[in-house]
Amino acid sequence: MMGYDRSSTMFSPDGRLLQVEYAKKAVRQGTTSVGVVCKDGVLLLADKRIIEKLIIGDSIEKVFQVDDHIGACATGFLMDGRVLIERAQLIAQQSRVTYDGPMDLLSLVKEIANMKQQFTQYGGARPFGVSILFAGVDDEGPQLYLTDVTGIYFQYKATAVGEAETELKEILEKEYTDDITIEQGIKLCLNAMKKVFGKDFDIERIDGAYIKSADRMFRRINKDYFRKLVKKNV
Repeated sequence: MMGYDRSSTMFSPDGRLLQVEYAKKAVRQGTTSVGVVCKDGVLLLADKRIIEKLIIGDSIEKVFQVDDHIGACATGFLMDGRVLIERAQLIAQQSRVTYDGPMDLLSLVKEIANMKQQFTQYGGARPFGVSILFAGVDDEGPQLYLTDVTGIYFQYKATAVGEAETELKEILEKEYTDDITIEQGIKLCLNAMKKVFGKDFDIERIDGAYIKSADRMFRRINKDYFRKLVKKNV
């Protein structure tokens, strides 16, 4: 394969884009993100994986507010994720000014997915090494989308991406139900992370947010609430 991985625009003889596959590997090694659609809204949880004791945890942002009714979570190279999410924030605000109303989530996801795809087709730039979970509530109800490094997007009821995503997905597939509430969803995600990461699980590293269907407002989950759930042995 030597030579075929030097450009994101060059197909290998067996029909693969190796630079894109390398970007996928970067995402699989990234910090974990989990999203869950609930009957009363949608939520995002993420592990910051702080590896230095002197780092201030609040300076690391994993869950971002895109608009009043939309949140996002990046896994992989966070600098790539920040650029894409800032682009998503701009698109959402432009849509709100132009049409005097909130942007529907699917249209926003398509815009970001298209931008990702462009960087797999044109020379001179590498693919974005990040997958982004977009969660929001619009006229279609609570929704969760995952944008892949290739520019593909998928809609999920619940999913995980990043480190240990296979194990977390197995737990979600077994324990997720359509009538789960936001509070139950948070407990499910924390319990799954605790089970998968074991002694490496640290509640201080968890970042999260939810959007309720009732008011369609993005709200961050504070650490005290996480600690309360952990003390109850979720």
